[in-house]
Amino acid sequence: MTASTYAPLPIDAPWVVLKFGGTSVATAERWRTILDLAAARRAEGARVVVVVSALAGVTDGLKALCTCASSEREATLAKLVERHRELMAQMQLADATEAERWLASLQALVLPLPSDEAAVHGQELRGGAPAPGGGSHTAWQSRGRGPSPPRYALGASPRLSRGERGYSWQAAVQAHGELLSSSLGAVFLAANGLPAHWLDAREALLAREVPFLNERARALSAQVQADPDPAFADALAARGEVFITQGFIARDGDGHTVLLGRGGSDTSAAYFGALLHASRVEIWTDVAGMFSADPRQVPGARLLQRLDYDEAQEIATTGAKVLHARCISPCRRARVPLLIKDTRHPDFEGTLIGPLPPEVAPSVKAISSRRGITLVSMETSGMWQQVGFLADVFAAFKLHGLSVDLIGSAETNVTVSLDPTENLLDSDVIAALAADLAKVCRVKVIAPCAAVTLVGRGMRSMLHRLSGVLAEFGRERVHLISQSSNNLNLTFVVDEGMLDGLLPRLHELLIRAGALRTDDTALFGPTWQMLYGGGMAPLAAPWWRGERERLLELSTAQAVPHAASGHLPPQAGEGTAGTPRYVYHLPTVRERARALRALRSIDRVYYAVKANAHPAILRAIAQEGIGFECASPGELDVVDALAESSASPRLFTPNFAPRDDYAQAVERGVALTLDSLFPLQHWPRLFAGREIMLRVDLGRGLGHHDKVRTGGTASKFGLPLAQLGEFLDLAREHDARIVGLHAHLGSGILDVSHWSTVCGQLASLAERVGSVRCLNLGGGLGVPSHPGEADLDLAALDAALAEVKLAYPQYELWLEPGRWLVADAGVLLARVTQTKRKGSLNYLGCDAGMHVLIRPALYDAWHDIVNLSRLDEPASMLYQVVGPICESGDVLGADRRLPESAEGDVLLIAQAGAYGESMSSHYNLRPLAEAAVIE
Repeated sequence: MTASTYAPLPIDAPWVVLKFGGTSVATAERWRTILDLAAARRAEGARVVVVVSALAGVTDGLKALCTCASSEREATLAKLVERHRELMAQMQLADATEAERWLASLQALVLPLPSDEAAVHGQELRGGAPAPGGGSHTAWQSRGRGPSPPRYALGASPRLSRGERGYSWQAAVQAHGELLSSSLGAVFLAANGLPAHWLDAREALLAREVPFLNERARALSAQVQADPDPAFADALAARGEVFITQGFIARDGDGHTVLLGRGGSDTSAAYFGALLHASRVEIWTDVAGMFSADPRQVPGARLLQRLDYDEAQEIATTGAKVLHARCISPCRRARVPLLIKDTRHPDFEGTLIGPLPPEVAPSVKAISSRRGITLVSMETSGMWQQVGFLADVFAAFKLHGLSVDLIGSAETNVTVSLDPTENLLDSDVIAALAADLAKVCRVKVIAPCAAVTLVGRGMRSMLHRLSGVLAEFGRERVHLISQSSNNLNLTFVVDEGMLDGLLPRLHELLIRAGALRTDDTALFGPTWQMLYGGGMAPLAAPWWRGERERLLELSTAQAVPHAASGHLPPQAGEGTAGTPRYVYHLPTVRERARALRALRSIDRVYYAVKANAHPAILRAIAQEGIGFECASPGELDVVDALAESSASPRLFTPNFAPRDDYAQAVERGVALTLDSLFPLQHWPRLFAGREIMLRVDLGRGLGHHDKVRTGGTASKFGLPLAQLGEFLDLAREHDARIVGLHAHLGSGILDVSHWSTVCGQLASLAERVGSVRCLNLGGGLGVPSHPGEADLDLAALDAALAEVKLAYPQYELWLEPGRWLVADAGVLLARVTQTKRKGSLNYLGCDAGMHVLIRPALYDAWHDIVNLSRLDEPASMLYQVVGPICESGDVLGADRRLPESAEGDVLLIAQAGAYGESMSSHYNLRPLAEAAVIE
């Protein structure tokens, strides 16, 4: 595309700022991507400013030029010159005159000169360095935003001599990285049909005077105040439509070059976006955007599709490296959106940072970490209500140039953290600080530490969901907890050694607790693995998508009670509609059963009948050769009523049941499990001469909620290990033979190492018992429910258990899953009854409530909810999905993004095959949901 291809833009055409980092400008191929992107924005009707960094590694090379010995300087410079000339050759530039002039300027700045050239060299520093297009750089005289840009001095002052190479000289040297890359880019873009004007960033960006900055910071980490400037935008528009300029550099009040420090190119783009009041600033980098965690540590981290300015700043400040925190403030003030995109994959959506979007549910957006944190703990009884104590303490930090990050206080203690990214934390500085603080308090320095931060708007409203996260930190050594006053973050400071492996666990816990709302597709995008590969295959579409029409038919069909379920008939005048209705997909049940039967390490599988006792499900499971684990005589009755189950092995695993329950199991000849001393102490004749199994409590519980953790002292299940000796004595006394050990510690577990750990512990106990033949590892196999959760890796589970079995080949291994077998096989259909707007919340009522599906109310369980009637319509509304029961807890799903819904729409609640129908009740005297089966 050539210049003549474009129609001239109107004077009020919007501006778009594109920023490209060092890797994005390092090769000719990447420059062709820049050309395509800039041309596309121009073709869309926008004026374009391209902001570029130095070539990858060049800034480090220029810093080396500033610090290396004179004897090494020429060789170091030669490498930089060669690097740029190689790129010129790749670009096939017919004219590289401008870049060669900048190379000559750099050489004049850094190489020793003969004494008779000193005067010439001084002139170079004052303004003689050539500029693209000819002319020389002269010191800034006025704001002068006219059609001809003024030129700027590269040196520190007109009096700078050859031997005075201070911070301003370093700034002048390091500025050449961006000056070179932008000069090459301007020629390349023009040679390929996109006329681009070279723009000196120092024309636009003026460093402001900041009182607390020292000389080094003023030269090498300057700050710019950039606000929308219509006069500058109009003057620039009069000069052209596409510009290329430098990141990282600005000028001071005397016209000398200054640098913007870390993240300077991102910040430069934000400054230009603010000055021009651009329609957006696009930060093009080597990743698709910000993620919910560092993908190098958490491959399942989700792309953050939308953030508000404050959240993005918190994430950048607390550890994310994609975007520098300083670049967000200019865009926030000017209300200019920031878009982070991947140069290698322009088709990826990226992360949009802008004003707070309407109707967004509170959610943890990201979990980040910082290493190298130093804690300073100051303690004295004299600080209580002492006027000026903190002033004295913080004066010491100021004296040593240290910026405090986090603060925790008590009556006799103040503890603060020091972040190495903002402080020079060498041992001498810390020692000097401690010596000064020791004059007023007792000082303890704790290092190295790590800060782990949860970021998200409305953090306080999510604290009730963080019990699992807090429990995880309870296992670590936590030195400091800080909750921000702006309600945007919660930070834990732990020993640095605890950080390894912690973030993946916390990320998973946050998703499972519903605190990291990966179900909200307006906020969260694909995982890192899905975007860039790495082993996670896309999840298969759920069966119910292919059965949509049949499910809609079932939602209107006459409800017919199934006799074997034991459900009461509907109340008079009710129950004629097809909803609420459970629908079970038997092919899914059979597929899951076969997957478990294929595990080579497992000798027997038992289905936990309490999960779902529908006769069709029990029949299908029996046909696949799986036994049954029952918790009551009623469950034994249902299993015995099925002809298919006559050859199926059965377990009876009661808890705090009456004596008659045990007696019935003994009469039926069912394998029996005890989990306390009481039965052997008070009913020993029942078990005399019989084989029994023993359920033990291994001292811990797992699961997404307290109420599904079935181990530990807070759980009623299992014999405490401290009572094992007494149980063995009772068993020997009454001739009860312990042939199996059982442990079930919780539900919803996705970590395969759990079962191998339990297996090893049970095997060790079995050797103490002496008569054990089998180890029952319980159930609790996790079913991913939230988007982004990985499936339980059955192959890895099999391999882990096989390894333990090699060490203990004498024991059979049993499993007794419930939810894993049937959860995905069932859905609950409900019909929308009413909608209501209340304050900022939209309520969506339906005819299924907690009487039909109690898991959300009881366990804070998360079930996917879709509008089956409008399955492929945009999810534009945020709803609280509620039922008809007179309880505030009758909420099936909070903050669910669905299409705008109306009375009569059919909702589908997924993963309802387990602990749905089996836990139903007639509360409010409402009828139960009936069930249908898809063979």
